[in-house]
Amino acid sequence: MRNAFFIILRSTYNSIIILMKSLAGKSAIVTGAGTGIGFEICKQLVIHGCDVILNDLDKKVADEAAEKLTGNKGKCVPVAGDSSDMKVIQSFVSEAVSEFGKLDIAVANAGITSFGDFFTFQLDRFQQLLDVNLKGTFFLTQHAANQMKKQGGGGSVVMTSSVTGHQAVKNLSAYGMSKAAIEMLAKALVIDLSPLKINVNCVAPGATVTERTLLEEEDYPGTWAKLIPMGRACYPIDMANAVMFLASEEARQITGQTIVVDGGWTATSPGPQ
Repeated sequence: MRNAFFIILRSTYNSIIILMKSLAGKSAIVTGAGTGIGFEICKQLVIHGCDVILNDLDKKVADEAAEKLTGNKGKCVPVAGDSSDMKVIQSFVSEAVSEFGKLDIAVANAGITSFGDFFTFQLDRFQQLLDVNLKGTFFLTQHAANQMKKQGGGGSVVMTSSVTGHQAVKNLSAYGMSKAAIEMLAKALVIDLSPLKINVNCVAPGATVTERTLLEEEDYPGTWAKLIPMGRACYPIDMANAVMFLASEEARQITGQTIVVDGGWTATSPGPQ
């Protein structure tokens, strides 16, 4: 038994080393990365030696986030701007090529959550939701894939979806629709991107403790720990770990898929009382 344990331990350690090596020297774009899940994705990428373009709508937030990540193996360059603006999207790719010489990974993480009653949901809010969640994701992927095509050698695209794209949640009909659409986009792009050796997948976060969710509810971790089968809320590192895997060489044969990271919530789906 002891020998079997050490064999498993050594195998796990070797897998981690392989993952670290497969990301070292690559370059990436991560949108919506000033705080929360996006920031943690950037952090894990640069720790493992990946050079990253870190995007946030707010320049100060982007600059401060990038500053926090200095001193790691990878380089982090902040690029502020609206991730649904075509000129800004183009700047992500051009900046990555200018700074790092290539683009290997694109993480379309930027998104907005818009709560609202279906019967009174307003057009301006609906349009903003579609612009950020869908337009931004679609065209970042398009521009990134064109650059990867130009380079040759393949690449990885990871999109951030949500459990609300799988389970209905009150007052999130528009948001859930946008997230389900992102997962369909990943499936559809298997046809276009697979011949280029570009894999495309989604990560669907469950209830995750971030700066934003803590503002919404002070005891957010405690509330959701009671509702999630695994007994705790999710944290940004849980999402970042899934993204790291999907962006690595170890996931080359995984494409068009969604990894739901929710501690089992979608299996039971209880809501807060």
